[in-house]
Amino acid sequence: MAEQKDMRLAALRRFATAITVLNVLGHAVLGFEQSLATPVTGVLVAYATEILLEAVESWRLGRRPRFLGGGVRGLVDFLLSAHITGLAVSMLLYANERLLPVAFAAAAAIGSKYLFRVGTNGARRHVFNPSNLGITATLLAFPWVGIAQPYMFTENLPASWDWVLPVIIVCSGTMLNTKFTRRVPLILAWLGGFVLQAAIRHFVFGNLFFPSLNPMTGVAFLLFTFYMVTDPATTPATRRGQIAFGLAIAAAYGTLMALHIVFGLFFGLSAVCAGRGALLYLRALAAQRAEARMKVPVPAEA
Repeated sequence: MAEQKDMRLAALRRFATAITVLNVLGHAVLGFEQSLATPVTGVLVAYATEILLEAVESWRLGRRPRFLGGGVRGLVDFLLSAHITGLAVSMLLYANERLLPVAFAAAAAIGSKYLFRVGTNGARRHVFNPSNLGITATLLAFPWVGIAQPYMFTENLPASWDWVLPVIIVCSGTMLNTKFTRRVPLILAWLGGFVLQAAIRHFVFGNLFFPSLNPMTGVAFLLFTFYMVTDPATTPATRRGQIAFGLAIAAAYGTLMALHIVFGLFFGLSAVCAGRGALLYLRALAAQRAEARMKVPVPAEA
């Protein structure tokens, strides 16, 4: 258990570093079109929401808040997840010059970690990928908000460098998910399922096959694949569970595309997380009832 915690913390530190570097380069070199106030707003709102809800949660449970007692290092480690979430929603959403949708996305993302939990009292875990749910909720609440255009990740790069950034993302993501999150089976299942759903839509609905695969060539798709889908806190740990999870996301995406519903990547992942959460809840409920029946005293025979 301690080893899993250490691995998760190591993964969070590296992910936080990677997404920070990407945002700095994005605004300085790559061509991010959001204002600098956008990532600042997302991160600050994520920090504030995380600290506030942790304080309320610790007061409710009668324990010490996790951001206290570890000094500066402990506070930084506690805020790693919020840091990643704030930068992710501000990087992937585009709300023109308005900051309210970004603030809403960050608050909704962090809030989902405290609102939607399943499991026993001793091991309750959140079921939704925070960044993805924040983006999903914002797209539904603010119909005029869109997703950042794929070209902005390489807009200012020379033509020969268009391949360098994707290669870096794939290599670093593969290393991270091989060594720390151990979610490579999930990635392979998701990618294979994505090709499969494109083939099914081609033969059943007449969609062109290769254009249906075009999203795979974008940097946003790579970030989604290697850094969002593989969240170890909200995905199965077993190989079989990871394969099922990845295929389910591809099936959800293909269904949404067949129904002409946009933003299928984010809506599909949210739907699969919701379904998995429902299954975990029913499993935990059945376990609690079975435990309660075992504790019922058997009456002695007369």
